[in-house]
Amino acid sequence: MRKFLVILLAVIISGMILAGIVDEIKKRGYLVVGTEATFPPFEFVDEKTKEIVGFDIDIAREIAKALGVKLKVEDIAFDGLIPSLLTKKIDLIAAAMTITPERAKVVSFSDPYFTAGQVIVVRKDSFMPKAFEELVGKKVAVQLGTTGDLEVSKVEGIEVVRFTRYTEAFLELQNGRVDAVVLDFAPAQAYVKMNPGLVISSGILSQEEYGIAVRKEDKDLLEVVNTVLRNLKKSPYDILVEKWFSK
Repeated sequence: MRKFLVILLAVIISGMILAGIVDEIKKRGYLVVGTEATFPPFEFVDEKTKEIVGFDIDIAREIAKALGVKLKVEDIAFDGLIPSLLTKKIDLIAAAMTITPERAKVVSFSDPYFTAGQVIVVRKDSFMPKAFEELVGKKVAVQLGTTGDLEVSKVEGIEVVRFTRYTEAFLELQNGRVDAVVLDFAPAQAYVKMNPGLVISSGILSQEEYGIAVRKEDKDLLEVVNTVLRNLKKSPYDILVEKWFSK
């Protein structure tokens, strides 16, 4: 009898382990996605509805749909996203996050879903730098923990000014307190369109790929995410690109 109970307990524990995060999400009834909502067109707050929308949010919605649950979006400072994931405050990160070896040590990334690159944004009435090296001796605003932060930090002589959100970085640029902002091309293009006094002065200066991040142990959720991304790329993906990048 004792042996039977031990075996039964082992089976129950194994079942709990195998169940994983996907069953937990389905039982809960909603998927919690972490993002940083000042990065159009990937994630931003719609002025009319006050809801977080964007390219990444639409992908997250497709993941929730595949799981048969509702979507809940949490707006978190970019440098707080991975800590929030690891402490299980969110289920995954969909935030135009570049796949890097450093991040991949602590989280698992999905298949790449977008290729991006860094550019330099300046005021129209200022100098027009074409490369990071031309920013030496200048004050350059970046979002803390982003690829832009990593790229300009490699160049000695640039005074890097870090902000929690890009909106703060652009406000400093518009007010003349920094000389440039470095960020990904797509959101740079969106910000420049909204602010005619700004211009992208460089070409794309790096190449990187975005991925959706999950915890290392959540292999079942990663499988769902990758399946959704593969299915999206068969046709709906182009519709999403047209929806968010042709405006």
